[in-house]
Amino acid sequence: MSVLVNKPAPDFSAQAVMEDGSTREVSLSDYRGQYVCLFFYPKDFTFVCPSELIAFDHRLEEFTAKNVVVLGVSIDDAESHANWRDTAVEEGGIGALGYALVCDPDRSLTNAYDLHHDETTFSLRGTFLIDKEGVVQHQVVNNLPLGRNVDEVLRMVDALQFHEEHGEVCPAGWTQGKPGMEASAEGVAAYLSAHADSL
Repeated sequence: MSVLVNKPAPDFSAQAVMEDGSTREVSLSDYRGQYVCLFFYPKDFTFVCPSELIAFDHRLEEFTAKNVVVLGVSIDDAESHANWRDTAVEEGGIGALGYALVCDPDRSLTNAYDLHHDETTFSLRGTFLIDKEGVVQHQVVNNLPLGRNVDEVLRMVDALQFHEEHGEVCPAGWTQGKPGMEASAEGVAAYLSAHADSL
């Protein structure tokens, strides 16, 4: 498994089903200057996946408020994505999501991000937080049965933006509104003196 953190995110151009249901080609570089949450899921019309896609959609306003574009990716083609969007949630569908679903039927994106699941040929559940310069700042990969936590993705966005704004680092369990830590021996000592018991 490749670690992409602190490296440029692999760029791509691929068909995607957009928020309005249309299909067009998108590139990761289209979103330079914004943060991108790029998440891979195994396949349309499967089991854990719809819960994740709907969870991202339910929190989309929070991502948008933080200048984060959400993009979902699977190995399916545009017809499959569109059909899944058109299937009622009560019947295992996902409804009209507010973000784009990228198509990766040839597995080029899955392989570029090193997420290929050998037994199924699907993608593992990979989540990548990419900064405004196109550099991966956070990645987490789950096996197929393990759904991801959208709140944790949002926490990572907050942590990255806090660090960019204030220059301080984010200690264990940091959430928005909590103090950061100065990245120095003195900063560590001061932070632990005040907060070690609550870690």
